[in-house]
Amino acid sequence: MKTLLRLSGVGLAGLAQATSVAAPWNGQPLWWLQLLSLAALVWQLDALPAGGRPRPTWRSAMGCGWIFATAWLCGTFWWLFISMHTYGGLAAPLAALAVLGLAAALALYYALACACFVVFAPAGIVRAAVFFSALWTLAELLRGSWFTGFPWGAGGYAHVDGPLAVYAPWLGVYGIGAVAGGIAALAALALRRARGRALAAAIGLAAVLLFVPGLIGMARGEPDESARSHGRLGVALLQGNIPQDEKFIPGGGVATALSWYGEQLQRATAPLVITPETALPLLPSQLPPGYLDAIAARYATGQQAAIVGLPLDDGRFYSNAVLGFRPGQSVPYRYDKHHLVPFGEFVPRMFRWFTDLMNIPLGDFQSGDLAQPPFVWQGQRIAPNICYEDLFGDEIGANFRNEADAPTVLLNVSNIAWFGDSIAIDQHLAISRMRALEFQRPMVRSTNTGATVVIDHHGRVTYALPRLTRGVLLAEVEGRSGITPYAFWVSRLGLWPLWGCALIVIAATLMPRGRRRR
Repeated sequence: MKTLLRLSGVGLAGLAQATSVAAPWNGQPLWWLQLLSLAALVWQLDALPAGGRPRPTWRSAMGCGWIFATAWLCGTFWWLFISMHTYGGLAAPLAALAVLGLAAALALYYALACACFVVFAPAGIVRAAVFFSALWTLAELLRGSWFTGFPWGAGGYAHVDGPLAVYAPWLGVYGIGAVAGGIAALAALALRRARGRALAAAIGLAAVLLFVPGLIGMARGEPDESARSHGRLGVALLQGNIPQDEKFIPGGGVATALSWYGEQLQRATAPLVITPETALPLLPSQLPPGYLDAIAARYATGQQAAIVGLPLDDGRFYSNAVLGFRPGQSVPYRYDKHHLVPFGEFVPRMFRWFTDLMNIPLGDFQSGDLAQPPFVWQGQRIAPNICYEDLFGDEIGANFRNEADAPTVLLNVSNIAWFGDSIAIDQHLAISRMRALEFQRPMVRSTNTGATVVIDHHGRVTYALPRLTRGVLLAEVEGRSGITPYAFWVSRLGLWPLWGCALIVIAATLMPRGRRRR
């Protein structure tokens, strides 16, 4: 019974971790809940039950970690069920099993981290907290990188509004997650093990890590002096609100999209007009005669430009892309999505049978290059990314190696209608806000159903359209130049510095044990 209660508590803590990224009642991140839920896990891992029984074995620790992470990940991306069942036609039991299976598989990284912590954690509170942070960070990096990576809902995103946000332009979201893991472990271990001055010192250290950098940032004003103003640009962000179950129906959503987006592109007066991902849901060869030519002609002269989302093909491969139209160009600008969604945009090996069970159109795309040139307009260098590409900050960072060519504005075009009116919209907004903080760049988002917003370089939403409405957001975005410390190192080394730090801490913890055994 006690084991069942312990695992139930761990599962609830995992659900709290999911809630911390975007609360279901208002969509806002809860940084304190992320720390509290992770501290609850560490508390259980370090538990010494009454009666003189020993610490949990690696098996029980692995079970706790697996339950925590499975509950966390199911509570984070449960909305995949909507895309597979409601819009993909997969039977409800199979869709639910697929979500659970994905979460359970990804949870193994965290389960192994918890097992290693219980077996190898050093006796000292601070050293044990640092060791836990390294193991947890390694698990996050593995989830975000292996098998194309699926880091949606990483713990660091809960801190986009919290005191740890000041670390974003230095360490990125995984670095924030590492600091949060260390603070949570330090607090839990101190309350469990320490007494008197040792307890006060440990809690004081956790408070310093949590609050002092933020207070210093507030005193300085700007989060990072490397971010400089690069002028302003007026934008019109189109949100068609085409229902996903109608989007590819010729007489329904296709006709509506072509009519509404075509009309808005012709009528717009803003300097830059942007549509969502696959706003035009047909290949150019399938569009009505002259449709794309009319858009190109509309923006061939004058002081306006447009970025339009649509699928493209070159006779052999399809790509999820945007085209950019501006005066004075003979060939439209083109960006092809680089990081594709497994099962939605490409079929992993040996999983064709699974995608054949669903009715998802346009399911096998070709990937574009990693660092593609920006769309240059009115002095701004605009770097597009499509849908969940903004989840991979290291890949966006590849555009920042040369400051002279680095983007001044980040642009995300998405279609989250696949997941209905769910928390996925709010989670994706938190992800975009974190990218703005990391690179100290504004992020402009044009989506089908939401969140269509403008985010400034502080990660704050400055303009927004109501979700699930059809409309045009007229806004102004201030471009920024300069290179943050995070942009500097991630553009050259990717995430390897974080991998290296985590592995060095783990190795340094394990080496003394190896010497003692010899």
